[in-house]
Amino acid sequence: MANKQILLIEPGYKNKYPPLGLMKIAQYHGHRGKKDDVVFIKGEDKKVIGKAWDRIYITTLFSFEWNNIARSIDFAIEVANGDSSKIFVGGIAASLMHDRFVTQNKWAGVRFIKGLLDKAPATSLQLDPFEEELYASDTEGTPIEDLTPDYSILDQIEYEYPVKDAYFVYASRGCIRKCHFCGVPKLEGGLRSTYSVTRVVKEIEELYGPKKDLIFMDNNVVASPDFKSIIAEIKELGFTPGATLKRGNSTVRRRVDFNQGVDARILCKDPMFLRELSSICIKPLRIAFDHLGMKKPYEQAIRFSAEHGLTDLSNYMLYNFHDTPADLFKRMRLNVTLNEELDVRIFSFPMRYQPTDLPHRTHVGKNWNKHFLRSMQIILQATHGIVSGSPQFFKVAFGDTADEYVNLLYRPHHFIFNRSWYEHGDGKSQLNEYNNQFNKLSEDEKIELTTYLSSHPPREIGNKGLEELSSSVKKIVQFYIPLDNDVERSIWDAQKARKKLISSEQMNVPADELVEDAGLELAS
Repeated sequence: MANKQILLIEPGYKNKYPPLGLMKIAQYHGHRGKKDDVVFIKGEDKKVIGKAWDRIYITTLFSFEWNNIARSIDFAIEVANGDSSKIFVGGIAASLMHDRFVTQNKWAGVRFIKGLLDKAPATSLQLDPFEEELYASDTEGTPIEDLTPDYSILDQIEYEYPVKDAYFVYASRGCIRKCHFCGVPKLEGGLRSTYSVTRVVKEIEELYGPKKDLIFMDNNVVASPDFKSIIAEIKELGFTPGATLKRGNSTVRRRVDFNQGVDARILCKDPMFLRELSSICIKPLRIAFDHLGMKKPYEQAIRFSAEHGLTDLSNYMLYNFHDTPADLFKRMRLNVTLNEELDVRIFSFPMRYQPTDLPHRTHVGKNWNKHFLRSMQIILQATHGIVSGSPQFFKVAFGDTADEYVNLLYRPHHFIFNRSWYEHGDGKSQLNEYNNQFNKLSEDEKIELTTYLSSHPPREIGNKGLEELSSSVKKIVQFYIPLDNDVERSIWDAQKARKKLISSEQMNVPADELVEDAGLELAS
């Protein structure tokens, strides 16, 4: 049954890492597996139309990429000439939003796979032997999840993943935590060890050549009972401090990255964890700081890191969940304090919470509002999603106190977007007038203001709904009316030079160390 035609589709969203699931499926079907012809595309590539495909696989990533995913499924049905039984959709979104996918009438017949492909191929893919489906008899073969990724398919597309020259591995799956904001418990379940990291690395190297970096996709590797053994494997593979790899006529530094971050609540219990991590070429050490209640374990973990020479640090900061804006500021500001005290380099990446089964980014946390979320997004756009630990850059971007930060979130968005113009340029008098009026508002009037701003699109601000507002709020709303495009363009041109002051610090953070998705390009 060899030489079947297999099409792999990754939707056309931007993403940092190549699709491991499709790479393993390619290994299953390719010339080292079933000896089929495998084609990989990203997005809706018309070149695959008109060919008879025996099976089409589509991967999915974040749930809020619903529209991109939907386009790929619709496109696959077109490519399959309407035979939806040939189409298999899996991955994160397909698992976490499974019911939403299967109830779409236009996708009737498409196979939506929930969870990992960690059973025999025929079982994981829900193949029916009575329908004589392709490879339905493969009920005892190696699970697709355990196969070595096929890196060769990445050469079939033009898209360049920021992280590509790396061994992508798992040492564990699942997590000991059951955080309500996280999809891992639903997707992978409890913590368990997986296959040998050494075996996977050696197989990748043998088949596709040596890779520069070692990227762990684990969700909570320090919780693994095999943690010390994992570190020992990493060292045996040569990923020790200062490790390099020859690339042509140049030499590149290698690094290890636990890309999902490590758990401060475990790191703070015993300096052994940081001692072990310091024995490998980890860069950066990513530590999550999801809420202010984790301040004590987080701070202790950072101090242990500094003691063991781990000074290149990064962390994820969840916001828009149960936190308040002031809570987020305190977490961000703590890193500035720790940077100065311990002489470390911590870059933070605020990550806006969205429910794992929501097909768009419209969720507003109970302590946030749409106006604040958009304000935060504009600030992060200026810093490229990064919160620098440098006091100078932090103060410019976020203010020096929680009150300053919250007041910044209240500002008209063109005041934030063009901050240097209004704070230091010709717009300063307008900002002063706004501040005078804003400072006179009561707390109830501030709530009234953000309620109005959050419930009206920009084109309606100052034009609709004013009759329902108190006189003080109605007066200050005039500052929130969007600028004419030509006016804003002239302001933008005048303040470009100062904008570089806010953004230049991020240039020290390589693309492969940034987060997977910061949501900077989307409206709130």
